Amino acid sequence: MARRLYRKLATLAKIETTYGVSSAPTGAANAMLMTDVSITPIAGEEVSRDLYRPFLGHQGVMLVGNHVTVEGSVEAAGAGVAGTAPGYGVLLRACGLSETIAAGVKVDYQPVSTGFESATLFWNLDGVNHVLLGARGNVSMSLTPKQIPKYRFTFSGLLGPITDTALPALTLTAFKAPVPVSKAATTLSIHGYSAPGESLTIDLGNQVEPRMLIGSESIEIVDRRATGTAVIEAAELAAVDWFDRALNRTRGALSAVHGTAAGNIIEVSAAAVEIGRPSYGQTQQITNVSLPLMFASVSTDDDLKITVR
Repeated sequence: MARRLYRKLATLAKIETTYGVSSAPTGAANAMLMTDVSITPIAGEEVSRDLYRPFLGHQGVMLVGNHVTVEGSVEAAGAGVAGTAPGYGVLLRACGLSETIAAGVKVDYQPVSTGFESATLFWNLDGVNHVLLGARGNVSMSLTPKQIPKYRFTFSGLLGPITDTALPALTLTAFKAPVPVSKAATTLSIHGYSAPGESLTIDLGNQVEPRMLIGSESIEIVDRRATGTAVIEAAELAAVDWFDRALNRTRGALSAVHGTAAGNIIEVSAAAVEIGRPSYGQTQQITNVSLPLMFASVSTDDDLKITVR
């Protein structure tokens, strides 16, 4: 028996034409490059029979609502050529984001409220392949100085076959080297105010529900409430009064742009961001302020947009 190594992982993902029917992703066309990964091969609930018998002891359980959950991060980078979808684009689409390509210019990812796509995911852990069908999920993003910018994905999928399958050869040319977050590569503006930033995190906030019914099983995105947190250096009120903006529920724009070279620029933009309850902190004995962010939808699915260009 050969020992299986945890770091030997092949992740494949491809959008499905028919929900829950395998789109048969391949290592040559649909490979993902991920880090910090984990899988729950059989998620769900346990039901006890609770029988009364003339003796004590565990009676075992029934496993119900069986599905699969996986998590992993992807480095936030462009496709190398402006107007080309990045390798991880399929994962964003399976998180309830539409993909709009302007060839040679940019690719926009924006939330939708209907017509959610789904993906088939293969998760091959050193020779044992786990299949997720009808997978949908949620994505968050983090920008922290001196760190690699990343998306964090969490997917749920219907339980597909688990089989001994040789690791496939992967083509990963669609994934480009990221640029660390820095003054030179990254800008951040909140409500029109630019300040030295310590971190920005954004969570799309999808509510993903495994729905197991008589005659129907699916993974559904049933709600979305995008939120985030920005930690920036604290300024005088004359420069910007975050407390007043929070109390008056003032909405304003947010723009975070990372990267400087065409083909490797990521931008997150939002037009109507509300500030939650600000709180003070410090790093290196310099006062900062933590701003909870709420990305409001105004007239359509316009709460936020990710642009790759």
